[in-house]
Amino acid sequence: MVRVVVVDDHEIVRKGIVSYLRTEEDIEIAGEASSGNDGAAIILDTKPDVVLMDLIMENGTGIEATEKVMRELPSCRIIILTSYYDNEQVIPAIEAGAFSYILKTSSAREIAAAIKKAAAGENVIEPKVAGQMMTNFRRSPKKAHEELTERELEVLLCIGDGLTNQEISDKLFIGIKTVKTHVSNILSKLDVHDRTQAAVYVHKNALSKKEN
Repeated sequence: MVRVVVVDDHEIVRKGIVSYLRTEEDIEIAGEASSGNDGAAIILDTKPDVVLMDLIMENGTGIEATEKVMRELPSCRIIILTSYYDNEQVIPAIEAGAFSYILKTSSAREIAAAIKKAAAGENVIEPKVAGQMMTNFRRSPKKAHEELTERELEVLLCIGDGLTNQEISDKLFIGIKTVKTHVSNILSKLDVHDRTQAAVYVHKNALSKKEN
C-alpha cells in the first residue's frame, strides 16, 4: 500500500485527485493540504511514501515545502504536479529534491502510475520538462577549469597559493619539467597569459575554497 499526501491550493483539483486515488486499491490517502507550509507539516507528521506537490501556492510554495521535507524526511518521494514547466520552476524544484515532475495536463491514470513508480524508486519527468532541462544544460557552458586534468587542477591551486615551480615540484612530488608542462597547459586551457592571471582565476572562481 502506497501512502500519499496531496498538496494543492486549488480545492477542485485537489479533491478531484484525492477522489480518484481513493479508487486505487494499492493507494491510501494519508492527508491533504492547501498550502506549502500546511503540506510540509502534514507530511512530516504522517510520513507518507509519496507526495503530490503543487508549486505556486500562498503560505509557502511547493519548492519551500519540498526543501523542508527533504531535510527532515529524505526518504519521501515528492512528485511535483504543476502547470509550469519553465526553467525558473523546474530547476529549483529538482534542486530542492523533487523526485518526479509531471504536469496537470496528465490524466488521472498517469498521475496514479507516477505515484506507484515513485514508490518503487522510478522517477517520471514530463517530456516537456525534460526538454527544458536539456536546453538549460546545453546553455550552461563549462567553466575553463573543468577542462583541466586532476593533476593540472592541483598545479593550478598551487599557483593560486603563490608557489614557484620548484615548490610545486616538491609539494606534488613531480619533476620540474613536468610542472612546467602542466603550467603551460593550464595557461592555454584557461586562456590566460601568465601565472598571475592564473592565480587571479583561482581566487575569482573560489577554487581553493571548493577544494577544501
